[in-house]
Amino acid sequence: MSEIRDLAMKSKAWPFEEARRLLKRYEKAPPEKGFVLFETGYGPSGLPHIGTFGEVMRTTMIRHAFETISDIPTRLICFSDDLDGMRKVPDNVPQQDMLYENLQRPLTSVPDPFGEFESFGHHNNAMLRRFLDTFGFEYEFFSATDFYASGQFDEVLKRAAERYDEIMKIMMASLREERQQTYSIFLPIHPETGRVLYVPIKEVNAKAGTITFDDEDGREWTLPVTGGNVKLQWKPDFGARWAALDVDFEMYGKDHSSNTPIYDGICKVLGGRPPEHFVYELFLDDKGEKISKSKGNGLTIDEWLTYASTESLAYFMYQKPKTAKRMFFDVIPRAMDEYHQQLAAYPGQSIEQKLANPVHHIHNGDVPESRMVVTYSMLLNLASVASAHDKAVLWGFIRNYAPEASPETHPDLDAAAGYAVKYYEDFVAPMRQYRLPSDLERAALTDLRDRLLAWEGPADGEALQGEVFACGRERFEPMRDWFKALYQVLLGADQGPRFGSFIALYGVKETAVLIDKALAGEFLAEN
Repeated sequence: MSEIRDLAMKSKAWPFEEARRLLKRYEKAPPEKGFVLFETGYGPSGLPHIGTFGEVMRTTMIRHAFETISDIPTRLICFSDDLDGMRKVPDNVPQQDMLYENLQRPLTSVPDPFGEFESFGHHNNAMLRRFLDTFGFEYEFFSATDFYASGQFDEVLKRAAERYDEIMKIMMASLREERQQTYSIFLPIHPETGRVLYVPIKEVNAKAGTITFDDEDGREWTLPVTGGNVKLQWKPDFGARWAALDVDFEMYGKDHSSNTPIYDGICKVLGGRPPEHFVYELFLDDKGEKISKSKGNGLTIDEWLTYASTESLAYFMYQKPKTAKRMFFDVIPRAMDEYHQQLAAYPGQSIEQKLANPVHHIHNGDVPESRMVVTYSMLLNLASVASAHDKAVLWGFIRNYAPEASPETHPDLDAAAGYAVKYYEDFVAPMRQYRLPSDLERAALTDLRDRLLAWEGPADGEALQGEVFACGRERFEPMRDWFKALYQVLLGADQGPRFGSFIALYGVKETAVLIDKALAGEFLAEN
């Protein structure tokens, strides 16, 4: 263990780099609260999404890295801002009229349109917890409604009233002049309507811990800032929560990065120590635009998991978190294959290499064995050639290629075969575009077919790749034109697998038949 810790203290893997930065926070003395606190936040106005997964997964990776290099206990809080007023009605939920009548009420005061929970906020919180539990995350759930109403936040809220002017000074510097005229860090919750009010505050009484305001009808009210009568605007709430909970680490997207000085400043004014931050880049859609929940222009968590494993998604999240990345359906095959490449490499690596391997962080050091004797990309090509709509078709080829494999002994391969069939149906089949070969390509394909028909050796991918090269070496310059022809004529695609390995999997004689069909133009007739 000491060797692992020593190497982790030097590792360049980003979770260890972040963990070491966090450890410096307590190099002079351990935390008075007895643990290091990680936090992730969640706005429960809609269902959990792929960004939620990424934020909790990456925070968990850093937490586990910290536990490798330190004996200080850790906790992870997932905080739901469910006291936030419902600003708009989501399009994808029932009872739109009822929800419209409840606009601006806290989400935990809005009736559940699904009729299953105490409120809409409770419904979405339950979805979040189910979501996190499905992936096995270790966390503690905090509700803003409970946090405000229970008194846990009272001391900080009183302090916010006492230091109101200091906090307002921080906020005013970030607001347009028009917004400055009516802004207050406090949002009263109307005692009668239950709505969160965005109204000017007439007086903040620091001694009494109250605010005075006029509602929309011109009636004056005075409310205590404690006990859930008032909530903080979201930016002050961020910093105040850090102070109240003594948060040590929180990550958030680049769209929050300009607010970091505001969050930190408010935390300090309220007597807290700002946490260590990690700002990650945002995901982009297929057009290079920022993925947005409201636009619905990116992948959902369910969509990814229709075509690939949870671990492949975690692998994608691990890669270069501070670099903006396209996140669309076409990144899935590569993520699947690279995850399993890293998994297969792990047992033979040194400890230092293992600590730098993404799968170490995905699985917290308890790394399973990869049983993927066929790559996901190869399964996709196999599904395409066989026009497979059932993974059993793929298993017919897999068993010939790897007789020791079965769905029972190779569950990850079995799952990948199912994913590949679904991906083929939805993305490959609609895009296939075959063409006839040129005269030069026809001669090369005929040569390859004849070599395959005469083949008597084992179905060895390397040896068969040599035959493929031999057919193209003296005919094509550059050689990539030969492989492009193979893919376009035989697979109806511009890219494809290492062709010798494909022949070994699909079958030597079967590939010869495939070539004959392509030469006869049968695939064009199917288009």
